[in-house]
Amino acid sequence: MSGGKGIYVAGHRGMVGAAIVRRLAQEGETEILARTHAELDLTNQAAVHAFFEEHRPGQVYLAAAKVGGIHANNTYPAEFIYDNLMIEANVIQAAFRHGVKRLLFLGSSCIYPRLAEQPMREDALLTNTLEPSNEPYAIAKIAGIKLCESYNRQYGADYRSVMPTNLYGPGDNYHPENSHVIPGLIRRIHEAKMANAPSVTIWGSGTPRREFLFVDDMAAACVHVMNLDRESYAQHTSSMQSHINVGFGGDITIRELAEAIADVIGYGGRFEFDTSKLDGAPRKLMDSSRLQALGWHAETGLEAGLARSYQDFINTHATRS
Repeated sequence: MSGGKGIYVAGHRGMVGAAIVRRLAQEGETEILARTHAELDLTNQAAVHAFFEEHRPGQVYLAAAKVGGIHANNTYPAEFIYDNLMIEANVIQAAFRHGVKRLLFLGSSCIYPRLAEQPMREDALLTNTLEPSNEPYAIAKIAGIKLCESYNRQYGADYRSVMPTNLYGPGDNYHPENSHVIPGLIRRIHEAKMANAPSVTIWGSGTPRREFLFVDDMAAACVHVMNLDRESYAQHTSSMQSHINVGFGGDITIRELAEAIADVIGYGGRFEFDTSKLDGAPRKLMDSSRLQALGWHAETGLEAGLARSYQDFINTHATRS
């Protein structure tokens, strides 16, 4: 059975999914399908198949996932592995069963070994042990990659996977404990400024290095990869290794990140580091040369991206607190 012409963005209310919808709209796409969690529970196999049978999209962006920072991953490992496994298994199987022409699965840089050679290349996958603090989430994302590869190998499907580095930007989660590092620091430093606090406590030692990519750049990369012809994509991947890294191209320490966010917010206090909290992997820098060879490059610098993120925080959270 052949798929239709609509584009289904799973997870359209999340930071990445919303950015993909914005990008598709900018490029003139009008047949965009989206459902909230209340309308469609992606962990419910029967509901997912019913949705695909009714709408038969031609393309699927699988951006739906249970996500969170190091605290959330370490606190809720069962939910992180179960929910993500169910979402990707149900959506990918339904996509194949109902004739979806092309699917793009969004993974994570945590799929790579904790001490992978830097910058991390795609062929580092499954070469060593994972970072323990987010291992369940990483295993779920690896399973998603292998689902895509397996359907491609066995059935000739055209399912692709992109592995983003750490993402930030409009629509982020600013929860005080369960957020990723940039939104967490934005909230903490903003509240310290408002309270005239002399210092801000940051979890960990501040020494790990991380790479950060603005979410609208990630959305542009997703649409770019989805729209590549099959031959071009195949030239840079293989049936046994179908994923492509998406990164900014440079990294900074958590201390340097905190200083950059303080500059954007206008906070002049000092930083104190709580070394009782987990650091995670010492470094996570992606090798994105495959994607760059396919014609995509990041456009948003960290300073500009942080300024837009802080404005989003002011617009969506600080005004309500």
